[in-house]
Amino acid sequence: AVRLRVREALGAREPADAVRVQGWVRSVRSQKEVLFLHINDGSSLESLQVVADPSLEKRDLTFGSAVEVEGKLVKSPHRMQNMELQAETIRIVGPCDIWSFPLKMKERHPLEYVRQFPHLRCRNNTLGALLRIRNEATAGIHSFFQDNGYVHVHTPIITSNDCEGAGELFQIEVRREAKESAEKTHFFNVPAFLTVSGQLHLEVMAGAFTHVFTFGPTFRAENSQSRRHLAEFYMVEAELSFIESLQDIMQVMEDLFKTVTSTVLSKCPQDVELFHKYIAPAQKSDITHKLFSSSCRISYSEAVEILKQAPQTFTFKPEWGCDLQTEHEKYLVKHCGEIPVFVVNYPYDLKPFYMRDNEDGPQHTVAAVDLLVPGVGELCGGSLREERLPFLESRLQRLGLTDAYQWYLDLRKFGSVPHGGFGMGFERYLQYILGVDNIKDVIPFPRFSHSCLL
Repeated sequence: AVRLRVREALGAREPADAVRVQGWVRSVRSQKEVLFLHINDGSSLESLQVVADPSLEKRDLTFGSAVEVEGKLVKSPHRMQNMELQAETIRIVGPCDIWSFPLKMKERHPLEYVRQFPHLRCRNNTLGALLRIRNEATAGIHSFFQDNGYVHVHTPIITSNDCEGAGELFQIEVRREAKESAEKTHFFNVPAFLTVSGQLHLEVMAGAFTHVFTFGPTFRAENSQSRRHLAEFYMVEAELSFIESLQDIMQVMEDLFKTVTSTVLSKCPQDVELFHKYIAPAQKSDITHKLFSSSCRISYSEAVEILKQAPQTFTFKPEWGCDLQTEHEKYLVKHCGEIPVFVVNYPYDLKPFYMRDNEDGPQHTVAAVDLLVPGVGELCGGSLREERLPFLESRLQRLGLTDAYQWYLDLRKFGSVPHGGFGMGFERYLQYILGVDNIKDVIPFPRFSHSCLL
């Protein structure tokens, strides 16, 4: 028998005499003359209908049990399904205790409920759909950059750099026994942390490869348990050499979003539809509109004035020189017509040392940009990097970072070119296109430990 995935069986164009399908039972319905099963192996939201003789029914053939079915693949008389499997043998690979199994047949469990079972929730339709969407979005991101001539770089996960400058890092330490034998020295001779960004390493590579990107895990030790924060998440980051305009960076941001979203919508229509039907009913038309609508561009100074004149009261009072909060970002998107908004030219003292000085006055700004989207706020952030050695030396000296970033100054001494880049939070992207309110519902596991659930 030829082994087929459920997705392959459902999409088959011709009947086949001897096929084998393996998966988990999603429903069992036994009648006097026929036994109906629906089995799924994770390759498709839709399950494959299996038609069998009632004599093949066994006591362990229950919802959740793992089975292997062999038989004939035939045209289905049911108009909602192309093919079905006429079973000749059904083998129970792994029984399931339906009385203690927390997921129940034909029940639409709320996300809050399945979040309690991180080791089982992938068997839920919603989370299964999410993982297929994550898979296609990941492939789409890699394809976008590869098709546009970028080189993929694996940047370090353990690093001594605090790229963001916020100090919210997880520090790496050896175990107590090893620490004593090492005479209380750092394992790497300097303090080491889990990375918050691969940007600085990408800048090194951009000095030789022009266009580079990375897509990997990043970490924030921000002690927040809100619905929009994660301690571990994936970041898409890119660096481009020989560019002198923020517009170039903004164009790549926009192209990336539109290309990947089009890929997801075309390759996972049923999975996306599940979210748009049951989780965020208004999101489908909203996403389609965003793919074809133009974006809005405003300066940080304009944004602050819009916020100051807003009819609503904010928890954080908007003031020039202060960072934009999520409530501010969402209002700006609403003010601009619920379309993506690029906010450019942030205060000099608000941003990290590597952002390019605009040399403007009296409001001193840097060439930075954030992309704000409806319902989420900031989705992407980027800037032109300071490629001028005197400007960079002066700023690092004022911050007392000259010794730590001497290697970064070397990049400006040996063939420095105008360049810039950006980063996009992958989970925030998924949260936006699917309309999920809690960002923890777009990751495979809610937290690092099953015993510490939010």
